[in-house]
Amino acid sequence: MSQIIDIFKTITSIPRCSGTHTPFINYMKDIALKSDFICLTDSHNNILVKKENSKAKLAFQSHYDIVCLSDNCVPIIVEDGDILSAEDSTLGSDNGIGCAYMIQLILDGVDGEYLFTSDEEIGLIGANNLDLELKAPYMLNLDSEEEGGICIGCAGGVDIFARNSNKKIILNDENLELYEISISKLQGGHSGVDIDKNIPNAIKLMAKTIKESNAKLLDINGGERINSIPVNVKAIIATKNTPIASHKNMTIEKINTKSEHLNIFDDKIIDFIYNFENGLRSLNDELGVVQNSINLAIISTNQDEIKIELSARSMANDELSQIKDETINMLKEHNFTVTTDGKYPAWKPDINEFTNKVLEIYKEVNPKASLEAIHAGLECAIFKDKYSHIKVASIGPSIEFPHSRKERVSKKSVENVFKVVQKIVKEIC
Repeated sequence: MSQIIDIFKTITSIPRCSGTHTPFINYMKDIALKSDFICLTDSHNNILVKKENSKAKLAFQSHYDIVCLSDNCVPIIVEDGDILSAEDSTLGSDNGIGCAYMIQLILDGVDGEYLFTSDEEIGLIGANNLDLELKAPYMLNLDSEEEGGICIGCAGGVDIFARNSNKKIILNDENLELYEISISKLQGGHSGVDIDKNIPNAIKLMAKTIKESNAKLLDINGGERINSIPVNVKAIIATKNTPIASHKNMTIEKINTKSEHLNIFDDKIIDFIYNFENGLRSLNDELGVVQNSINLAIISTNQDEIKIELSARSMANDELSQIKDETINMLKEHNFTVTTDGKYPAWKPDINEFTNKVLEIYKEVNPKASLEAIHAGLECAIFKDKYSHIKVASIGPSIEFPHSRKERVSKKSVENVFKVVQKIVKEIC
């Protein structure tokens, strides 16, 4: 099993932040060449590795990009007994462990179709634009994050982008004082599977402090990725009231500069953020997961406008549309112009001969294994649309706090799940 961990450590040293493709593509070309496989890519940097005359019955799929909380981050792995984590960054076990499983199977010569998709963490871009042919009747996605769970359904999602250009210069006739406020190093987390864990949202906390000090907004930037709960945010405000910190990680510094004029943003921007119902919206008791949620993920300013990015999720496509429409209407009422992108459908739970076979095999290793659905966006729903013939299940090791500095994975869990993968290979391939 140390081979899997060694492979994971190797690919962790390869730059794989979303939007970075060439280093990992070159690595996979070398792996394919050494293993007498072919390596195909498409215009969106997806990778398909397979034998020249493959008769694969099973496709394996993982995305190779990782969430990076700082630009060009390459995680430094910290090993503490059974636990792997990283120094002050995400670990990239989502979905680096799945990639390591697939690379090991390639090195073992298993006749499968090995699909590594790009840019999943910034809107499932690779999967949505996939232009590589899969012929296998079954697909095993390796992007789940709970050992013992066999995912057969997931939330759909849509990204919402809003802009407000209502900016004006006013006379500072009230002698407002300037302050720089920042929040850093909050816990963060995945905006799907962690959305019900009461993790603080840096942007919401900032809006609370600004609103409750009756301040004018001059500048604000925060959030890391559209599918992460924001960790960092910084703002410059003008107010005659001393701002009060809304979190212990918030720092407030007075700027000792007097200004006769202030270039301020629309007050309705902070009103929107302050009043917006962020996070968990409803639960699905039948599936035991979050039903609906929305995450206020990123805010940024330039000289002329302010931008906000949100990510909505639902286990039902009609409810997803409702959340999207409600949010768009609220944004427009607060003087924003709005667009949407990155939409992907919900994967309705589907029990079939493949999922039943995976469950049967999994129970040989873990008698408590079960079929389940998750409140996160897996690429499986897209593949179900693209390849009508294919039957899909998703498994993976237990990963705690993905997309955050606290991300960690158990080596024992990695080992347990790979035993299941090997048994599935033996039964089906």
